[in-house]
Amino acid sequence: MSYHRFVVVGDSCAEGLDDPYPDQRCYRGWADFVAARLAEDEPGFRYANLAVRGRRLDQIVPEQVPAAARLEPDLIALFGGGNDVMSRGWDARTVARRVDAAIRACTEISPVVVTFTLSDVSRRMPLGSRMRPRIIALNEAIREAAVSYGARLIDLWPDQAVTDSRYFGADRLHLSAHGHRRLAAYVLARLGLGHDPAWLAPLPGTAAPGSRRADLQWLLREVLPVAVTRTRNRLIGRQPGDGFFPKRPDLLPMPLDEAWAPGNA
Repeated sequence: MSYHRFVVVGDSCAEGLDDPYPDQRCYRGWADFVAARLAEDEPGFRYANLAVRGRRLDQIVPEQVPAAARLEPDLIALFGGGNDVMSRGWDARTVARRVDAAIRACTEISPVVVTFTLSDVSRRMPLGSRMRPRIIALNEAIREAAVSYGARLIDLWPDQAVTDSRYFGADRLHLSAHGHRRLAAYVLARLGLGHDPAWLAPLPGTAAPGSRRADLQWLLREVLPVAVTRTRNRLIGRQPGDGFFPKRPDLLPMPLDEAWAPGNA
């Protein structure tokens, strides 16, 4: 099956953090890799990415899904929930309702929907055990909703690549270029399409071992600034993602000669 109109909704993981283009003009990510592969099979292929970093599921549905519906996609991908996991006032039942609403809304506007569980990123950081039950609860809700509404699930929880730091960016949450290629391969395989086998091949060598010094540097460089920003935002009533816009709000062709094309990746 070929696809003509591919639309992505979600948060920073759907936008493509932490995989910038070589010229740094914007983030690339798994969705751009998938779009480039889809464009090979369909001359009239168009792709839009409506994702906005920082957005929770209860923001994605009212802000992005109506815009996606106007584009009349025949394939839509939803990657969200990470910001719900990290939000204050976590409540598993509330988030489960958000998951159900988001996946249902996507299936109402597209015949094919792809969605994702989260990998166990709690293993990537000190004191991550507090996040693990939240990720498990989110993933259970995603699996249930995917079955209920017929969405195609990419279950990242079992992926052992989470133990290799080279698949992640400096913040230990967002995927690196290696991680985004790996995720793109999973999506293409779920759609029954071929992909570059190197994207799933084990990386050569071994990742640098962790250390207390590296953990401290990560806390000071990545965690502390985020905590300060979130505190300031709460004080002034600013929501995560405010002021950011989708990198690709309109359906546009995906040129095969760009750097993200599979042959050049």
